[in-house]
Amino acid sequence: MKLIDLIKLAGVNVEDFKIHCATGANPTPLEAFFDGSFRQWQEQQNQKNFQCKHILSLIHLGGTRWLFAGVYEVLGVAPGKWKPTTCYMYSTREIDGLDDLTGRAIVEFKKNFRASYLRGKKYVRQLNMIAIIEQRMTIGDFPGFNSILLSHRMLQTLVREHNPSWRAALSNVAGVYLITDTFTGKHYVGSAYGGEGIWQRWTAYATTGHGGNKELRDLLKNEEPHHVNFFQYTLLEVCDINSSDEQIIARENHWKKALRSREFGLNRN
Repeated sequence: MKLIDLIKLAGVNVEDFKIHCATGANPTPLEAFFDGSFRQWQEQQNQKNFQCKHILSLIHLGGTRWLFAGVYEVLGVAPGKWKPTTCYMYSTREIDGLDDLTGRAIVEFKKNFRASYLRGKKYVRQLNMIAIIEQRMTIGDFPGFNSILLSHRMLQTLVREHNPSWRAALSNVAGVYLITDTFTGKHYVGSAYGGEGIWQRWTAYATTGHGGNKELRDLLKNEEPHHVNFFQYTLLEVCDINSSDEQIIARENHWKKALRSREFGLNRN
């Protein structure tokens, strides 16, 4: 079954269209899709890539697998500013009627070239349906303490959705965590104890960006508002939720010394 056939069966007529094979970083298109900002993510382009009536959007999942992310009507375009270069800001509208496919349809597309904006009529019959997942794709279940690696946007999505498996795991442990500014490479080592442990502490970061830490607050005050999206979160050490504050702080100090985050990173104490 071809993706375009299912789109037509849903009553949507796609014409004069391009296929957008979405890839990228900071944030990735999948992160933007998870947090509900994919349309806005797609609308910001560094060239006039959408000289067409409709956009059929795919998000790369790895290999030849792509997630169908909807069909969008192009309403207009205007020059914008995307530091340090000029960009183009599109105005688009997501076409209704495709809720059963958007975020659920997995497509196989053997794309062995770099171009990301493709003429629809040339390639659309190569988009083969391989699965329709039961629910709209979102961040998966908790992967285990040794596999945590979260962007700021992904953390915000987890907190906003109160993801049950992540919350259950992180609210029952204390520990030492690492925040990396992926723009500069600098580290911030912090700890969480008492209450809901890591979950409670990371909820503060998802909400404010700085979590009340003076060093991070000062950093974000001096940078562009979006700089927080360069933050990446992981756990260095998991501790029993009943450990004393002194025990956790001692382990935090160990990691600050090991990573030299006072001398070369974002810690000041």
